[in-house]
Amino acid sequence: MRPNQLWKGMTMSLSLFDSKGSSFGQHWGHRLSQWLNQHGASESGIVMLTALVIGIGGGLGAVVFRWLINSMQTLAYDGLGGLLAGIAPYHLLIIPAVGGAIFGPLIYYFAREAKGHGVPEIMEAVALHGGRIRPRVAVIKSLASAICIGAGGSVGREGPIAQIGSALGSTLGQMLKLPDEQIRNLVACGAAAGISATFNAPIAGAIFALEVILGQLHALYFGSVVISAVAADVIAHIFMGDERAFAVPLYRLVSPWELLLYTLMGILAAFGAVAFTRLLYLSEDLWDGLRFPEALKPVLGGLLLGVVGILTVKIDGFPRAFGVGYESISQTLFGQLTVQVTLALLAAKLLATIITLGSGGSGGVFAPSLFMGAMMGYVFGQAANHFFPIITAPAGAYALVGMSAFFAGAAHAPVTAILILFEMTDDYSIILPLMLATVVSTLISRIISRESIYTLKLTRRGIHLEQGQDIDVMQGVTVGEAMTTNVDVVSMNMPLEELAAEFEHTHHHGFPVVGDRGNLVGMVSLQDLERAKARGPLEGKTVADIATTDDLAVIYPHEMMWKALRRLGSRNIGRLPVVEEEGSRKLVGMVRRSDIVRAYTRAITKRAHQQHRAEVERLGRLDSTSFEHIELTTESPVVGQQIQEISLPQNCLIVSVRRGRKLRIPRGNTTLQSGDRLLVFADHGCVATVRRILAGDAAPVDECE
Repeated sequence: MRPNQLWKGMTMSLSLFDSKGSSFGQHWGHRLSQWLNQHGASESGIVMLTALVIGIGGGLGAVVFRWLINSMQTLAYDGLGGLLAGIAPYHLLIIPAVGGAIFGPLIYYFAREAKGHGVPEIMEAVALHGGRIRPRVAVIKSLASAICIGAGGSVGREGPIAQIGSALGSTLGQMLKLPDEQIRNLVACGAAAGISATFNAPIAGAIFALEVILGQLHALYFGSVVISAVAADVIAHIFMGDERAFAVPLYRLVSPWELLLYTLMGILAAFGAVAFTRLLYLSEDLWDGLRFPEALKPVLGGLLLGVVGILTVKIDGFPRAFGVGYESISQTLFGQLTVQVTLALLAAKLLATIITLGSGGSGGVFAPSLFMGAMMGYVFGQAANHFFPIITAPAGAYALVGMSAFFAGAAHAPVTAILILFEMTDDYSIILPLMLATVVSTLISRIISRESIYTLKLTRRGIHLEQGQDIDVMQGVTVGEAMTTNVDVVSMNMPLEELAAEFEHTHHHGFPVVGDRGNLVGMVSLQDLERAKARGPLEGKTVADIATTDDLAVIYPHEMMWKALRRLGSRNIGRLPVVEEEGSRKLVGMVRRSDIVRAYTRAITKRAHQQHRAEVERLGRLDSTSFEHIELTTESPVVGQQIQEISLPQNCLIVSVRRGRKLRIPRGNTTLQSGDRLLVFADHGCVATVRRILAGDAAPVDECE
């Protein structure tokens, strides 16, 4: 079988997994929901039961994911590494590159949302898509991240397992046909389950889901999220034992004066975390601008990562920049590294992480943040011990606090950072310095950068999230969806008399000016023409004499409409040309104020439709009834008939008829037409019969169960 045939076959299989699996799941989910309703289960009870299932599934997923990572590491460094032992340490160039050659195409061809650290993709699904995540994401994310980490990728486990758990929660919510709000809740349950099982940290897992994924510590979601986190932690204990991520010596606050040093370290951690965030996305920009096949960029990234690995081998004999790096963190906690080695590892880990994720790797940023925080804190602690030996704790204490402060500065999640360090170390003896440095780091990092390492990725896509608030509906509409594609254009050599006639004929207030190949070269407005008339006769003059060609405001189809609105307002213009992509001048459309009004109307209608659908689904679950949407085709025998002439089951009612853009209240003499979309209210047992009657091949009315 040829490689392209293999990829095509896998793509079709995953598409079937998304569609058929979803249909199969929705069928059984619908039956399960019906059974629960018939037995008196409340809506909140269904959510709690589903949260328990997600917790169990998330726990099992974390166990399998850990096993996958260990298997990939064994295969890479014991298997392939053994074959390449003769060229050591240069085998470190080959192994990450081979890993990139596998997971790069896997992500590119099957689930591009599996690229990167995962948490922003969950947040986007919650904010814009009602929590809906494709089922295939869990499969591809598991494989891609396990291969990436196993081959030496400098990333963590928490982002992938959170995305895997969230995909599970989303899939179950869609199977049960739950409204968007409850699917979002289940997505948070999945993320909490993944974090809880990965780090044996149920409290931190629950808070992470509320503080980071949902953006609000709301009591409405707390119960279900905690159930998932606890269930996942129990499953992890069964399979992996009560093993903490780090063993920590007993540290304490030596002197109250030491709090000043921890405060200073919190400030430094904030600057370090913001620098890490900015460098990470700078790396992504550089890799995005590289003219190289997208699916194979991880191969180049793997080669560069190998160079970093070889350098760290030369430092102390082991590629410490590879993988999650928990062994090196443990050594700083016990004071077993020199300052020189620690500084070198801090730089190497930063470089390895931005290469891994920038080139298209798959994995989280939590473990790298802990690593860099521990190294930075350890160096700071060594300096504190040198200058203030009497009033300072060992450097390992500063490494521990630095881990929490650095992650909080990057993620803007102080509560999660504090709790997860407590649960990962099982050590509460240094609580005051930990809380102080973490809060200081969060405050300073928010002053320096409004966006966290998670939300900045969304902001760069044009999605702005506000803590605890819904986002602007215009953030869900792209320029490509709203722009006018049939654009009237003019050329540079068009005489101004013809231009005046065009303005009078079209009633436009401006035209894009294009060159020979249809590329945008300028803009000309009615005001430009009026100013030319005021200066003298138009004879002999062309568009080139009055058109604006410098500093043109343009926008791209993938950008959000709120950006177009802001750009129009800042330039005080009424139209904005849309070009194909950055660096291109190929004109593909125009955005005018009328397009923005239509886009806003469309977004409001979409939001209202989602709310209406959620309410319809909620009403349908109150008892053994449901609302069904049925569209009539030309083959339907009821087309041309009045509603009173149609023999429908007794427990059935046609609620509304949507014809084009008009919604009609049906009456007995309403004549049905092809293309009509009917909203039908019926008992579950009659739904199939009603569909057959309205769609054709009608069965007897008494067929209802």
